[in-house]
Amino acid sequence: MKKPSSKIRDEIAKLQEQLKIAERAEAERIGRIALKAALGEIEVDEAELQAAFEQLAKRFRGGQGDTSGGKKSAGDSSGQASTAADASGAGAGNAGEA
Repeated sequence: MKKPSSKIRDEIAKLQEQLKIAERAEAERIGRIALKAALGEIEVDEAELQAAFEQLAKRFRGGQGDTSGGKKSAGDSSGQASTAADASGAGAGNAGEA
């Protein structure tokens, strides 16, 4: 049996709200991590920072390969420190807005 269009619209509205909530939670999580890594103190162009984040995402998805010789365990924070330095070093010389 087909669903009426009004029911489909209601489902879409609910899913859009769920998406907003999930995106907000993800943004807050990433923001907290970025602040802990002192990225908020760096004056860098937003496009350049986004490019650095995209490279970082590729690294963790396996797109560029891990140069440290393997995945870090959950308790090993040494990869986290170098990751923050990688992301901040990408645009640290630019005097644009953050």
